[in-house]
Amino acid sequence: MTHPTSKTIPLDFPARTPMAMTAAADDFFRMIASRRSVRHFSDQPVPIEAIERCIHSAAQAPSGANKQPWTFVLVTDPARKRAIREAAEKEERAFYSGRAPQRWLDDIEPLGTDEHKPFLEVAPALIVIFAHRIGSADGERNYYVSESVGIAAGFLLAALHHAGLATLTHTPSPMGFLRDVLGRPRNEQAFLLIPVGLPTKDCEVPAISRKKLAEVMVRVDGSDV
Repeated sequence: MTHPTSKTIPLDFPARTPMAMTAAADDFFRMIASRRSVRHFSDQPVPIEAIERCIHSAAQAPSGANKQPWTFVLVTDPARKRAIREAAEKEERAFYSGRAPQRWLDDIEPLGTDEHKPFLEVAPALIVIFAHRIGSADGERNYYVSESVGIAAGFLLAALHHAGLATLTHTPSPMGFLRDVLGRPRNEQAFLLIPVGLPTKDCEVPAISRKKLAEVMVRVDGSDV
């Protein structure tokens, strides 16, 4: 039911046949299943306009009460990228050498990741997603911020891959330095750091597998009653 004071517009919803729906779902699966996290980036330039359009796509994500509690900071300045790398590696050295639990270190050992983060400087662009826990205009807490920003981040990763760009989801611990390096206001909290670019010609990725559909989906259709 629409609230009496709400303004509405007709929904522009593309109609598809069941066959077209399934075909579109298959196309998307093949596209997104080919995405891999890249740690070996080329310094080859990429079209910034393409990245900006992907960010615009991410900003179409749903959010709690439509507060859109996010800022996407696109960093291409070499000096700022270097500052981010230096600050991130400082935090990562402290994390790997003392704060990280052994189980976590054991789990990531096959992935070959460590405190060295050259990709933060080599990749032609970095995107830092900031979450707004508090609204900048009214000072009130926003709703479902982690869920909203997480959905937007997923949109962004899918859009960047669809555009032919390689990415990595990086979360140096802690990430407070990003707000300082990038001069963001106090109501914004760093959520995710994404290097963007092209992989090196000799780039390799860990040989991992994904869980099968039956391992991650439970279907409730009444047939078990």
